[in-house]
Amino acid sequence: MLSRLAAEFAAEIRAHDWSDAPYRTDQAGHRRLDDDDAQRSDQVLSDEETGRVKTNVAWVVGQVLLHADPNFDLREFAHACDLPRALRYGPSGRPNDAVLEGTRRDADGEVEAPGEVE
Repeated sequence: MLSRLAAEFAAEIRAHDWSDAPYRTDQAGHRRLDDDDAQRSDQVLSDEETGRVKTNVAWVVGQVLLHADPNFDLREFAHACDLPRALRYGPSGRPNDAVLEGTRRDADGEVEAPGEVE
């Protein structure tokens, strides 16, 4: 069960339209379809590229949440964020560890503190 904070982060990540994220600054929860005609941009990123942006955002947030709570379930968070299926499940349909590869750990396997990027 995700904490309230983690569930709210996941809901915001899931709801945001990331397809034009590198090209404009949007309010939280932006959806291009809700823009009026003057504001609406074309979808510039492919679905795969959009998934990469969304995944990077989820990994950054997940790093902080995992550091704050060692019992944080990154797989459940990835599912709640609606990250690409390939990060959550292997070809057999079973959950896999691919989503865990986006977090930083030290040589002892401990989650690194936020901001400790070398």
